[in-house]
This record gives sequence, C-alpha cells and structure tokens, in this order.
Amino acid sequence: MAATSANDERPETARCKTGRGLLYSVAMRIAVISDIHGNLPALEAVVHDMSRRSPDIVINLGDHLSGPLWPAETADLLMSRCGWTQIRGNHDRQLVNLSPAAMSQSDAAAFEHLSPAHKRWLSALPSTCIVADNLLLCHGTPESDLEYPLEDVSSGFPRLCGTAVIRLRMGPTSRAILCGHSHMPRFVLIDEQTVAANPGSVGLQAFRDLGHRFHHSVEAGSPHARYLVLDSTGSSWRATFQLVEYPWNLAAQRADSGRRPDWSHALRTGYALPFVG
Repeated sequence: MAATSANDERPETARCKTGRGLLYSVAMRIAVISDIHGNLPALEAVVHDMSRRSPDIVINLGDHLSGPLWPAETADLLMSRCGWTQIRGNHDRQLVNLSPAAMSQSDAAAFEHLSPAHKRWLSALPSTCIVADNLLLCHGTPESDLEYPLEDVSSGFPRLCGTAVIRLRMGPTSRAILCGHSHMPRFVLIDEQTVAANPGSVGLQAFRDLGHRFHHSVEAGSPHARYLVLDSTGSSWRATFQLVEYPWNLAAQRADSGRRPDWSHALRTGYALPFVG
C-alpha cells in the first residue's frame, strides 16, 4: 500500500541466492507474492495453493506486516521460510526507520506487536535484489520504494503507463522485472527482451491513499488473495495470475476490532471506501 515518507534512501542492490542455483536458461517455475500487509489467513491460503504448483523459487516483494491484522504472526511465518527470496517494501522500511510518532496509522498498528527479532529481520532484508543474474526484484522502482513502477495515479485511479515511461522508471535492467507496491496484477511487455510483472496483493485488495500528492484509490474488485506463477522456458515467460479464496470475513472482523472500517470494507469487497470531502 502506498504511503509517503521522505526517507526513502536505498542501499546498493543485493545479489540474492535462489537456494537451488537455478538459472533461467532452463525451464523453471517461479511463484511471486507481494503486499501481504499482515493478513495471515490470506498468506496461509496462498502458501497452501502454491505448494500444489511446486515452484522452484518463491519470491516475496515486500510490505509484509503493516496494518491492523496479524503482523507478528505473519512475520513468524515469513521468517520460517528460509528458502524464499524476500525483499522489503516501503512499509517494512518505515517500520524500522521511523519513530512510532512519525508512522502512519497502519504502520503504528503493526509496530506495537513486533518483537526485536521481527524488526531485526526486516532490517536485514534487501530493498532490491538480482536473482540468477537476470531477474530484478524491487518493491516500487529500483530507485524508490514509494514510486509506482507501472502506473500513473494522477486521475485518482491507477492507469497503466506506456512502455517508454516504465523503461525510464526501471532503467537499463534485466530481461524480467518483478515489482509490487500498487497491489495491481500486471504483466507488461516493455520490449522484445524485457517484461515487468506485478503479482498483485496477497493481503489487501483495495485502499485509499491520501498521503500521495494525487489522492487516489486502488481497487482489485474482489477480496481474493492474489499471487503470480511465472513459467520460464529459457526463452519466454508464461504468466498465470492466481486468485485464492480465504476467510476474508475473519480478516475484516480483525480490522473492525482495530477500528479500521476502511480496511474492513476493502477486505470484504475488494473496493475502497469513497473519499469524503
């Protein structure tokens, strides 16, 4: 979920190991998740669904915990997945870099439940990552975890940018780019050699952003948890977007108990509450 912070410095891109030493010159399957936002039952349902598809690599693109749901329990599950390649998003950075008084409502709700071990884990995650030499992972763009990688929101809703704009944002890079942040599932052919993909959100299918310079809403249109399966033949990609049922009314009730009607509505419907005023 988008949020505003002036402190978005990014460390040097890490070169990550996949755990199996696989290269993209061979056929392989990659499962990609992003933007869990502490929604433990959604994550558990996605993990179960992914297990049936036997991915060679699982990639997690950040914004793991922020929100009024189950941040500590979600952190525990993610920390146990040693074979996954995981990076951090803007909310993960804010959870470890900002003081509680400077945090957004969603970050503050998560922060009070996190242990020192959870915060150390978040701090150790890279902001960007290169896997197997030719797959770039970033939450937003390589330069900023606050910038939407594929969309323009000046109209009040996310609209897909042209390929020239996306290329400018991403810079000269690998033949495949995986990004999150907007919660919108996308698969974009930038040119004959490069694709960019966003798996959508595991845990939050709609939100309003009043902190962005353009007030806007993001809406997926249904409450299903989302993730992406990428199959590589060595010369091309096949993308399959997965929608997974989970007990979203339970998640909405949790948001209600945290006095977040905006989250409750989004979790139940996949739509954001309208702006007021």
